[in-house]
Amino acid sequence: MSPPVPSKLLTDDVSLIMVLIDTNPYFWSSIESNFTFAKFLSHVLAFLNSILLLNQLNQVVVIATGFNSCSYVFDSSISVSPRAESLLPKLEEFVENDESLSQDNGSVDGVGSSLLSGALSMALCYIQRVFRSGPLHPQPRILCLHGSPDGPGQYVAIMNSIFSAQRSMVPIDSCVIGSQHSAFLQQASYITGGVYLKPQQMEGLLQYLLTVFATDLHSRNFLQLPKPVGVDFRASCFCHKSTIDMGFICSVCLSIFCRRQKKCSTCGSVFGQTQTQQDPSSSDLKRKTPSSS
Repeated sequence: MSPPVPSKLLTDDVSLIMVLIDTNPYFWSSIESNFTFAKFLSHVLAFLNSILLLNQLNQVVVIATGFNSCSYVFDSSISVSPRAESLLPKLEEFVENDESLSQDNGSVDGVGSSLLSGALSMALCYIQRVFRSGPLHPQPRILCLHGSPDGPGQYVAIMNSIFSAQRSMVPIDSCVIGSQHSAFLQQASYITGGVYLKPQQMEGLLQYLLTVFATDLHSRNFLQLPKPVGVDFRASCFCHKSTIDMGFICSVCLSIFCRRQKKCSTCGSVFGQTQTQQDPSSSDLKRKTPSSS
């Protein structure tokens, strides 16, 4: 009978990494360099195998993030093969199903955004199940391997996931691929205490992943990890789904609008109605004064 595993080992050295892989075909087809999705996947598989080799108790869960859907494609705790290459058949099946959904929904203008909000929600749900499994559990964190542009329509759902991860003390690491930064992931990593990185040389992606994201949370206290130069905290309005510098906020549900609205499209509150009801000076009624006797 094997000896019990110390609780300190489970809390300090053992990691649960939720890896979110962006499989958006419109993004990968728009990249002009020779760094294809196949090359990207080879770097990711080598990184995942390294995580599993660092500690036999480490756990890796991979969530594929597509244009129309997201799904679990690998879980090292229940996989028959301990190597990450076993996720390839499910990943290929997921990509085919996601592309078929895109064809059914019609053409897509531009690159399009992947379903990052859904993948973050699935990762947090899995982590909550781990938390409730018992007092001894690995240290969870989320790693987003993302390249698609931000989808303003997912702003509310993504921010809710960010604050939920912050409350659960789950760092969100971000490795952004492509030519532009991600404002959503910049905020996610900054708020949750994760690491945001945009590699300059994509051919050395594996080296970036191993030197920055392979270490456990306890070891990060002794390393000099990359720090964000600047974080874009701008929000997206709920009316036109565009990024704004200044706007109007509903005092009831905190919805954001780029223009003044008469009624909140989210909760239905009528702006100015409360002030009219509570402020007697705003009414046309004359104040009655007591008669002197």
